[in-house]
Amino acid sequence: MATVKGDVHDIGKNIVGVVLGCNNFEVIDLGVMVPCEKILEAAREHQADVIGLSGLITPSLDEMVHVAGEMKRQGFTKPLLIGGATTSPVHTAVKIAPQYDQPVAYVPDASRAAGVIRKLLNPDQKVQAAEDLLQEHERRRKAYQDRNSERKLLSIQDARENHTPIDWKNCQISKPAFLGLREYEVEVETLVEYIDWTPFFYTWEMKGRYPKILTDPKLGTEASKLFEDALSLLRDIVEKRSFQPKAVIGFFPANSDGDDILIYSDESRKKVQTTFHTLRQQVVKADDKPNQALSDFIAPKDSGRADYLGGFALTTGAEVEKMAGNFEKQLDDYNSILVKAVGDRLAEALAEFMHKQVRDEWGYGRTENLEMEDLVSEKYRGIRPAPGYPSQPDHTEKPILFELLDAKKRVGIKLTESYSMSPASSVSGMYYANPESRYFAVGKIGRDQVEDYAGRKKMSVSDVERWLSPVLGYDPRS
Repeated sequence: MATVKGDVHDIGKNIVGVVLGCNNFEVIDLGVMVPCEKILEAAREHQADVIGLSGLITPSLDEMVHVAGEMKRQGFTKPLLIGGATTSPVHTAVKIAPQYDQPVAYVPDASRAAGVIRKLLNPDQKVQAAEDLLQEHERRRKAYQDRNSERKLLSIQDARENHTPIDWKNCQISKPAFLGLREYEVEVETLVEYIDWTPFFYTWEMKGRYPKILTDPKLGTEASKLFEDALSLLRDIVEKRSFQPKAVIGFFPANSDGDDILIYSDESRKKVQTTFHTLRQQVVKADDKPNQALSDFIAPKDSGRADYLGGFALTTGAEVEKMAGNFEKQLDDYNSILVKAVGDRLAEALAEFMHKQVRDEWGYGRTENLEMEDLVSEKYRGIRPAPGYPSQPDHTEKPILFELLDAKKRVGIKLTESYSMSPASSVSGMYYANPESRYFAVGKIGRDQVEDYAGRKKMSVSDVERWLSPVLGYDPRS
């Protein structure tokens, strides 16, 4: 098993490994950011019966496609398992399975891994199991193709004409208290009240909302034990000051230019320091709903209004992985995973805490009276989207943000070749303050927007198609 090249996330993979070990499987875990050659070389060396690939960020999907193709080219006959947060049964059927002529199984969670493997290896079941997978993949491919053929896309020109309607003459634009960058070091103790614990339980495949999950008839006992272990670890981290969470935030003069956002060097707005490129929804909308892009929420340069964009990069720190590594050396998988899971929660808590500071610096946050539930439900004004997420699914925008924030130097976050953040317990994104700003998903986009986007970013169309493959509303090969 391995997390594929360019991806540093491994909590889910490690949980699968523990579960398989408890089911008497020998697991050779190659770690994170593992290139295809090393995975296949290790599979031969250890005479593995099955190969498992994991990934969290969307570029990992293409790397899995590459590994599957190489397995076929090199004559592998072993089953291939696919898992991770951004993977799906549809992507497995449409993109990965066609590259390999042996069984390819999508495994949605750790509890099912052992059962899937047993079927694929059992002499009495493996032929039928392989046939069942083929039929399932074919059914999903057909459903996917039918949906795509029915989905109607506007031209990019028509989509732009149906942009988010904002009255820029009269709308409220708040000026931040400062422009440029500031660094912060925050005590873990400060972040505890900002932790959203629900995703923590999802990490351990306990699906239920906190705190109700603690009294759930089926999951309550185990959830309570897990929660107490997490709190005990957290108390120890606070007492020993084991982690040093850091953040850099910035406010910048900005205006939109079509679907681009121009960042100016100063308030004179004469020199463009850098440009963010946004993507626009092209799916035909009902009820006169707009086809949105993030640039819609920044005042156009011809509006006569001075607007601003914020950015941030933050991390719980490299200490998370060091502590987890120490537990791994002691063969304590449970506490290693627990440390990483708590580290991720603290990173998200720091993101919530910093967003509160940002709203205060922007002025409008000082009158807020929001409880933790309100923060989780995003009832505050403004949004903090990030490259690689639904409203801007292009990870190649992340280096632009990191250079603007000087994130590597200021808070020690590096980007891998697939633009995964390292340390893994890190978060980055932008701050939009406009009262009309909302989260949305770009959805499928057409070839005309891809060609336009490639021109704006000075990239080849094929490179853009590779990075945006999950949202393409057409087959690049056609």
